[in-house]
Amino acid sequence: MSLDCGLISAEEILPQFRLLARCQNGDKERHLPSGGIIPPFSIVDHVNLSGGAVFYPGTYSSGDDQGCPPWGPLPPADDHFYFVHIAHVLWKMLGQTGFLEEKIEGMSLFDRVERAFASPESDAKTGAIIATKERRAVGFGFQDSVYLQGAMSFATLLRYRAAKQLSELCRAKDRPRSAAKYEVIARCIVANIERVFLLPAAQDGWLRAATEIGRQPDVWATLFALHLGVLSRKSATRARKTIAAAVRAPGNTVEYQGAIRHVPSDRYFKPGQCWESGGTGVNTYQSGAFWHTPTGWLVEALQRVDSELAREVSDRFIEHLKGGDFRKGGAQGAPWECFGIKMAGAQNPVYMTSVTLPLAVLQGMIPKSGQRPDRTGGKK
Repeated sequence: MSLDCGLISAEEILPQFRLLARCQNGDKERHLPSGGIIPPFSIVDHVNLSGGAVFYPGTYSSGDDQGCPPWGPLPPADDHFYFVHIAHVLWKMLGQTGFLEEKIEGMSLFDRVERAFASPESDAKTGAIIATKERRAVGFGFQDSVYLQGAMSFATLLRYRAAKQLSELCRAKDRPRSAAKYEVIARCIVANIERVFLLPAAQDGWLRAATEIGRQPDVWATLFALHLGVLSRKSATRARKTIAAAVRAPGNTVEYQGAIRHVPSDRYFKPGQCWESGGTGVNTYQSGAFWHTPTGWLVEALQRVDSELAREVSDRFIEHLKGGDFRKGGAQGAPWECFGIKMAGAQNPVYMTSVTLPLAVLQGMIPKSGQRPDRTGGKK
């Protein structure tokens, strides 16, 4: 999630890309005593300093006891699409695809990328990433404490971006038929994203987090969909107006000090409970605490409908970072992973994506020399 900020070199990224490839599951599905199921060519969630492959969040175990409750039997879906993203970023940085022909345990890096993309379970009709009760996976790492079932919006958006990126990589490698295959997947997702995830027009412009369990409005997914440009002009306009109204609402239901919560505070599943299932205590962590990781998407969305409000949010973000700068020492720790009102429950200081992802998005909003800002709205 940090690679687009321009501060991490290809020389740093490539060895980590190779490491992930070495830790990738083989061509056989593994069934663990814990109840975990690791499908063929699954990508790890993280790698221990000792090199151990950990396919599930919430643990440092790389053995057979990893996985299952409360994260579901399958590894998270998003890691597979971030693996594609790493390959795409490296291609852009290096200006060539030769590195993708390097073989790890007899298989080229490009073949591993393609197989990783195909590993998470998806709906052939809509292109959406799905989680069933029997074969459930976390869709997105920043929702890994939440129980979602059915089609999952954020993971589906990541699949869309990965399909577009794989299409570009295939064209760069002179594989037009493969490129066309991934373009079909991307178009399928765009054609169905609103029908599957958009809340009824009578309500507002949010996308829901999932279609069966976890149908709450998903602030992050809505912002990411706008960033990717996958919504129609009408739906994009409605989503931006919904977001702006939430920021302006009494008490501000989505943003605090430039940081964003997952579900609007007036749209929790019920009083005292953010999500329908799973999650943490109300207004903590992924159940209502505030995060700066998606701040750039929020500023970008607001810029289209209320540039003054966008500036106010970005100013609050910068003032938070300056006021709580970890370099001041003591109890200061900004950038934090997340925090509550008046910094209640602030956790994990010096958190990278709280600055690198907003930086990447904000840099992308700066018009290039001689180019006028794009004010067209959603997809053309």
